[in-house]
Amino acid sequence: MVVPKLKHLAGQVALHGIVLALCVIWFTPTLALLVTSFRPEGGSVTSGWWHILVDRQVVLDNYRAAFASSGFASSIVNSLTIALPTVAGTILFSAAGAFALAQMRFRGRMAVFLSMVALQVLPPQLTLVPMLKVFLALGLTGTFVPVWLIEMGLTVPFGVFLLYGFFSSIPSDLLEAARIDGASEPTIFVKIILPLSGSILASLAILQFMIAWNHLLVPMIFLGGSESLAPLTVRVATMAQTESGGQSVLTAATFISVVVPLLILISMQKYFVRGVLGGSVKG
Repeated sequence: MVVPKLKHLAGQVALHGIVLALCVIWFTPTLALLVTSFRPEGGSVTSGWWHILVDRQVVLDNYRAAFASSGFASSIVNSLTIALPTVAGTILFSAAGAFALAQMRFRGRMAVFLSMVALQVLPPQLTLVPMLKVFLALGLTGTFVPVWLIEMGLTVPFGVFLLYGFFSSIPSDLLEAARIDGASEPTIFVKIILPLSGSILASLAILQFMIAWNHLLVPMIFLGGSESLAPLTVRVATMAQTESGGQSVLTAATFISVVVPLLILISMQKYFVRGVLGGSVKG
């Protein structure tokens, strides 16, 4: 009896050690970025970030310089302007599409679902040039509209796939009882499906927010190079190309762009994991 317990304990220790090592490896670049953003320019150039344990010199000038740079504060607002409507639209269209495919019976629904799943293997970059021509013809480039539509279009198929499994697991007897009581399909969707899907919708919202917040290529292409509409990722990329303010200011600006999705993921990780597991297991 003692030997199996020791083996189990050794396995648990090894597993926790591996997980801890992976966490350290994953968090070290973020920690290095944070530490460098508080170091003076001379120190960050001549020595590594770990030298803060020796010199212990911390300054806030890098963050002041980042916010003082032209258009930086407005770029944060632009990132939120892109991310929040994209999240709302992705949740709405993904939930409506998954509900129709999972709970409504019509000819060709499985063909539609399988097509959406199969098309996810195509690189999204293939659609950018054709869509750019369409939006140019419509005169929508240089606005947030094409960015919203492209961001939603890239994620909604995955959102439908994620929600489909969860919606299929909802007992059909519950929905049939609602229909017998006179509830329409929109009423069932709003008053029954959505309240039951809080965790998985939260996981989809977190995923879409991180994608929309971190995207660089889509805003650069469809905003037409407008500096007044540039999100934070484009602003940081511009600072990196021009090297305005130096390395420490750039790390401060980069950390600001990283910390928002990082805090959201850490604070809502239980909803993210619960939602993903709820969409992956049927029954």
